[in-house]
Amino acid sequence: MASVYEVPKTRINTSMLAQYINRPVCFVGRVQKVHPTGKSFTLLDGEGKPASVELSEPLDEELSGIVEVIGMVSNKATLMATTYSIYREDKGTLFDLEVYNEALKVVHDFPQYYPFELSASG
Repeated sequence: MASVYEVPKTRINTSMLAQYINRPVCFVGRVQKVHPTGKSFTLLDGEGKPASVELSEPLDEELSGIVEVIGMVSNKATLMATTYSIYREDKGTLFDLEVYNEALKVVHDFPQYYPFELSASG
């Protein structure tokens, strides 16, 4: 099977997790809580719904604000993170998670204009 880096990743929110089990995804949310072990955390999507994220290694940095996670959705609808990126908001540019969520809805409502699933032949 191809690496999560080598295939298209659909951008989703919490309500879409169950539809993408065992598939690579991209999830953006605001950090709600980090587990004391640093091996998992919870993100809130643009609708305020929580999504659990599990890591293979404990965090080695403080996690807060907006985070983008790339990984696979487990059978329990948990994000199994391959990598994550923190969206820095310290330069005065804020990420509007609610507007991002509305954009996700448009993208998913009109898949003919925003194709995520590409064939292996291109």
